[in-house]
Amino acid sequence: MTESETFDVVVIGGGPAGATAAHDLAGQGRSVLLLDRAGRVKPCGGAIPPRLIKDFAIPDALLVARATSARMISPTDKRVDIPIEGGFVGMVDREAFDEWLRERAAASGAVRRTGVFESITRGSDGISVVNYRPPALDAGVPSARVGVRARAIIGADGARSEVARQNVPGAERTRYVFAYHEIIQKPAQPDADYDPSRCDVYYRGKLSPDFYGWVFPHGDTMSVGTGSADKGFSLRGAVGGLRAAAGLAGTTTLRREGAPIPMKPLPRWDNGRDLVLAGDAAGVVAPASGEGIYYAMACGRMAGEAVQAFLQTGDARVLKLARKQFMKAHGKVFWVLGIMQRFWYSNDKRRERFVSICADRDVQQLTFEAYMNKELVRARPMAHVRIFFKDMAHLMGLARV
Repeated sequence: MTESETFDVVVIGGGPAGATAAHDLAGQGRSVLLLDRAGRVKPCGGAIPPRLIKDFAIPDALLVARATSARMISPTDKRVDIPIEGGFVGMVDREAFDEWLRERAAASGAVRRTGVFESITRGSDGISVVNYRPPALDAGVPSARVGVRARAIIGADGARSEVARQNVPGAERTRYVFAYHEIIQKPAQPDADYDPSRCDVYYRGKLSPDFYGWVFPHGDTMSVGTGSADKGFSLRGAVGGLRAAAGLAGTTTLRREGAPIPMKPLPRWDNGRDLVLAGDAAGVVAPASGEGIYYAMACGRMAGEAVQAFLQTGDARVLKLARKQFMKAHGKVFWVLGIMQRFWYSNDKRRERFVSICADRDVQQLTFEAYMNKELVRARPMAHVRIFFKDMAHLMGLARV
């Protein structure tokens, strides 16, 4: 194995977080290697808010659909339609979206390579060596391991990150949920209730004991999925039930995908020397909603900024700024969503009341303002007061369901 190449930064993982970090750093003149394994597609509803489209300059061509409403469906089939007033939520196909992000990183100067990360070692001069194994040229014959030198490293290799497990203390204690979805062909003859611009969200214990089921439009296809932390729960069986409930049992299945999703941000993202985590590897998936694309890309950008500061100063302490900056911007939202998920998703009685609350106009407006702009809304204090009293009425059983 040779170690002839040296990069300012090696980014391990080419999902939204890694590709964003690689794009930003290469655009700032850094020599960047973007290493990604082959055949990686994550199960994902594919929703991206306007804030992401704006902040990361996503072209309209990548949007396979535009959702202008959401339908919340309770255990007793109560349906609450929520319009997205004055805007839309973009829907993307992760296979095409992630590849476009990687291509953009390459266009900005990053070197792209395919391979499986194995380990990080140290050269005689103390510089890290990232060891990986490229795809085999011949079936059954493993390829030779390759090592490249890196002044800094970003670990963006997803949930159950091997980079994190080997290099960041405490990463092995992270808890995960498992998500599963099926990409299906849009019905050739949809029923009268079908709306290609609506996202349907099912809150039913039989579809998930601690999360929700979704049916999201993807243009000519649809994503139908669910998730749970209950290892004994059959996600594939639940998706079959969801397809039946949504009138999609007979549609053609194009592919099936499943993957673990972290439950909360890791307490530490850096190794104190030259490495920082980003994306799912750092645990930045929002509770309750399971949203990850925006937070992964925001985290990737912050990781890139921390690495740039480290390369400029040589001070490894600045690597901690990635997590500090992210939690300052989004930690309170994650905390609120975590409480919401633990309470409202715990049984069907509470799910029923949760869907009823979603019919309230104050709740709808504040929720979507927060989702679209990625920050808690503080401009209308009386709306928050009204919601507080309505929530109390539901919690005490005084409100009609």
